[in-house]
Amino acid sequence: MQTTSSVFDDLARLMTGAMGMAQGAGDEAKSFMRTQADRFVAEMDLVGRDEFEAVKQLAAEARAAADALRARIAALEAALANAPIKSD
Repeated sequence: MQTTSSVFDDLARLMTGAMGMAQGAGDEAKSFMRTQADRFVAEMDLVGRDEFEAVKQLAAEARAAADALRARIAALEAALANAPIKSD
């Protein structure tokens, strides 16, 4: 009976070692794929999310400033059109 138990213990240790090795290989493959993906993205020179949001904010501010200037120009043109013409 002791021999049977020893065989099962050895088999359990072997399976545990194999599972640990398989998990390690999986982690290494995942790390490799992540590194390759990061390198691919870096080579494509893509914009990061934070840079995109910053430029988006600048564009919104520029659009608001342009709209304000358009309104100011329209008001000045209207005032100029209604101004009396002086003759010398």
